Amino acid sequence: MRSSHRLRLSSKYFNIIIAVLTFVLFIWLTPVVAQTPSKAPVILDGQELFKISDSGRYSAQERTKSINLQLKNAIQTSESVQVKIEKRNQLPTILLNDRYLLTVTEQDTVPGSTVDEQARIWGQQIEEALQQARLERTKTYLQQTTFVAVAILLITAGFTWLLGWIKHYFFRVASQRLTTPNNEIPNSELLKLLELFFKLVLASMRIALWISAILYITNLFPFTRQWSYQISNILITSFTSPILTLGKNPYSLTELIILIGLLFGLVIFAGTLTNFLRSRILSFTGINRGAQEAIVILFKYGLIFIGTLVLLQIWGLDISSLTILASALSVGIGFGLQDIAKNFGSGLVLVFERPIQVGDFVEVGEYTGTVERIGGRSTEIRTLDHVSIIVPNSRFLEKEVINWSHRNPISRLHLPVGVAYSSDPKVVQAALLEAASKHPNVLQAPSPLVLFKEFGDNSLNFELLVWTAEPNKQFLLKSDLYYNIYESLEQRQIEIPFPQLDLHLRSGTLEFTPEIQLALIQMFERLSNNKQRIDPIKPSQNQT
Repeated sequence: MRSSHRLRLSSKYFNIIIAVLTFVLFIWLTPVVAQTPSKAPVILDGQELFKISDSGRYSAQERTKSINLQLKNAIQTSESVQVKIEKRNQLPTILLNDRYLLTVTEQDTVPGSTVDEQARIWGQQIEEALQQARLERTKTYLQQTTFVAVAILLITAGFTWLLGWIKHYFFRVASQRLTTPNNEIPNSELLKLLELFFKLVLASMRIALWISAILYITNLFPFTRQWSYQISNILITSFTSPILTLGKNPYSLTELIILIGLLFGLVIFAGTLTNFLRSRILSFTGINRGAQEAIVILFKYGLIFIGTLVLLQIWGLDISSLTILASALSVGIGFGLQDIAKNFGSGLVLVFERPIQVGDFVEVGEYTGTVERIGGRSTEIRTLDHVSIIVPNSRFLEKEVINWSHRNPISRLHLPVGVAYSSDPKVVQAALLEAASKHPNVLQAPSPLVLFKEFGDNSLNFELLVWTAEPNKQFLLKSDLYYNIYESLEQRQIEIPFPQLDLHLRSGTLEFTPEIQLALIQMFERLSNNKQRIDPIKPSQNQT
């Protein structure tokens, strides 16, 4: 028991790790469409100081590589930091501890400043960054930063638990409000969708919270700040760089996530509005449940379809650019999604033609029950044992379906009855009609009828035909009628026979063929010889 529980936990954490690694690899390998920048940043302990451009035969990346290496070596030395600016070849040159570091060119300056001003600003930034880097490597700073990191981890764990509690609280409140018209059973389809939405939001918030905490902690320490800078740069570049172009508009990962969130919110809104329409408006119109469900389904999917088109248009997406996507989707439906498409199409046929409706008592194959819900893919049938059976919509169109409630719920029930041959058929007919008239659920118009079916092997076979307006209660009705029939036959002393078999024996001679006679003679001879061998032994045993 414990081992299986541990196995489930380990597999759960393994799946989480795989999902996180997949997400990281996806972000890492996301194609960046943007062009390679002409400037490169000068970085010290993961902090960007400034950016420089190409200079002559040296590219910006080559210049920053040399500068970053010198800054890293300057931190590790014990000599004091001295930053000077000299004129060389009529350009300001920054010296670090009397060693060449950087020459500021016109391409390096920002608009509105001269090379001298830019060199002075950069020199001051380099000196302050080096002093801060040495301060962050002291023992006191590392102790204080470690304490802050542990506190941040504890606070993040507390917020993670708090987010889970808030999710469960709001989901419980939402599930109490989203109920059926009778306020008994919540709308299961909407609750599943709402629960999925809350889980996605909770997972996204927890992932964002932990990523922010980890990035902040790695940014505190000078040794790990470079990791924080790289991860942040990769995330920002991956989320903001275009990865998909539809028509003339490029879209980044952030924009696609926002669009997916809006579409998901549209589905939630359509479900909420549909539930409000069902429980607050249609329930007071007096129309039957089948018509209500048909209106609700058409309203829901129509709202989702129109809302999706409006969102795509507002987002600036040309609908005509989706033709390639629609073609690929049609190929996917033709190969792998044909069953889903078939069931969805069958659901639309059921909604429009309405061969079955919510509330109908149907018999599909071996299942008999009441239709509770007709969805886009499947239909829910509640059996007499209160067991929900999910039946694909295509099954209602491919096979025979018995609908006891279609158009007119009045149905006729057949009850076979057998009596002894000594019974008077007229008396049996009166007894059966009396038993039927006693039950309140048996309709008097059309009136009950008794048929004399046949002369059976052991009984006279009759059949009682009754009409009822509640076919979903036919099994209880049959049971009550059989009770009444038994009492009525007992009062009239009419015997109910049971199956019997008569055996007639006739006397005569038994004739054998010559072969059988010879075999019988040989068998008797062997038996007599064996008896003679056994008899001499008995006296000797008695003498002893």
